[in-house]
Amino acid sequence: MSTAVREAADLLRTAAGSGKPCLPIRDLFTFGDIESAYAVQRLNTERALAEGRRPAGRKIGLTSPAVQRQLGVAQPDFGALFADMTVADGGTVPAGRLLQPKVEAEVALVLADDLPGPDCTAADVVRATGFAVAALEIVDSRITDWDISIVDTVADNASSGLFVLGGTRVPLDRVDLRTVRMTLSRNGSAVSEGTGADCLGSPLAAARWLASTLARRGDPLRAGDVVLTGALGPMVTVAPGDVFHGEISGLGSVRVGFAAEGQ
Repeated sequence: MSTAVREAADLLRTAAGSGKPCLPIRDLFTFGDIESAYAVQRLNTERALAEGRRPAGRKIGLTSPAVQRQLGVAQPDFGALFADMTVADGGTVPAGRLLQPKVEAEVALVLADDLPGPDCTAADVVRATGFAVAALEIVDSRITDWDISIVDTVADNASSGLFVLGGTRVPLDRVDLRTVRMTLSRNGSAVSEGTGADCLGSPLAAARWLASTLARRGDPLRAGDVVLTGALGPMVTVAPGDVFHGEISGLGSVRVGFAAEGQ
């Protein structure tokens, strides 16, 4: 493991623990060195597991072609989910829990079976999925002012924060994830919209990419994993006291609030 990987991992870990974002870590590596960025992510994931944090699944990021173009990449990225990142539907995120939170609405899959094959198909994803739910991902960045490149966000666990799963569990034979419509509201006003097709053509396509990618890396998706498949619309900045409500046709709704400062 290189000195640069350890240095970047330490900077991000310190930022998360102190609540003070760090400068971008990309200059520690060759331009666009995504594999070193995943080595940083893997090191901090291993540290988290050693501390007793329980894995809960994976998140997919950069599923929007527009965001991919912005960061100069042609594929999504992924990060790890832990059980202590879960917020109950309708719950409130305490003030100061995150550094620079933003919210996006998406489809989550909960797996009933493993997906160990490197040549996973969408049909394999369907067979392995127990149910789908509406979800809110609360993304965050340990990098100052969200000044990120692909290397920064991958190293920073794909800019993960917290997540909220809705209460309506829907089998995949009852919904076409490609055509679902999403509306995300903040304090009662719509602030983000999209469809399932805005997520790599379909959330199933995103999940297939993730399953194949992780299997090739020797760390496949397992039964019980939550898979956040990627945003269906633009992410939205959070202010203290905000309440967000996501509605996805066929999957129901999901809600989260953010405590006002001092609460």
